[in-house]
Amino acid sequence: MIDSKSFTRAAASAFALLAAAALWLAAAPAQAQGAPAADPAIARVKAAMEGFVKGRYKVEDVRKTPLPGIYEVRIGNDLLYVDERGQYLFYEGDLIEMKTQRNLTRERVEELLAIDFRTLPLDLAIKQVSGNGKRVVAVFEDPNCGYCKRLRADLVKLDDVTIYTFPMAFLAADSESKARKALCAADKARAWNDLLLNNHVPGNAGTCDTPLAQVRELAQKLGITGTPVLFFSNGKRLQGYAPPERFNRMLAENSKG
Repeated sequence: MIDSKSFTRAAASAFALLAAAALWLAAAPAQAQGAPAADPAIARVKAAMEGFVKGRYKVEDVRKTPLPGIYEVRIGNDLLYVDERGQYLFYEGDLIEMKTQRNLTRERVEELLAIDFRTLPLDLAIKQVSGNGKRVVAVFEDPNCGYCKRLRADLVKLDDVTIYTFPMAFLAADSESKARKALCAADKARAWNDLLLNNHVPGNAGTCDTPLAQVRELAQKLGITGTPVLFFSNGKRLQGYAPPERFNRMLAENSKG
């Protein structure tokens, strides 16, 4: 016959053991319970993005996406996508190398849009020479283009450069009259610089023969739909404005040989 007191003591001991085991399992590391290990790529991607934004924005969250090797990064309400090694960022459809901040998509497009510089009809352009003029560029500008004005301010500071300016007139109703008056001035280069840098329109009637129609046809042939567009001597194309540091680097790279 089972002693009731002994049974009660045995049951109590068993219950205590079960309770202790449950507490141990609850406190045990997730790894010991068979849960998946933390994804090291999340910390790597977060660190890479924080280095990329340089404290200007807070990286709120990083998580895997359904696409293998690609992680979602949330900054505020914006979502960005980074590879698992934290090297490349997809931003507004462009592929960015995060360490160097190079826009690889833009560079590839510029490569595809390169031309043979020797085929440009330079006689249609305004020519300006600074120093020995050994570095050569050709630029398409509209007198009402804000980024053209910024680019022009950088160009006139360069040494040892030859600038061929192809004047365009399509952004505003008075673009053509401004361009014509600059082209009809006695010193076209000075008048064009003064027009873009100081918004000073020459006082002549602007009724001389100008190459504006030919430049318009040339721009269409080259696929130019906005300004500024600049070609380096090796035919590489720069669309839009580039800050001085980047532009000077591109000028050096594309003026070799």
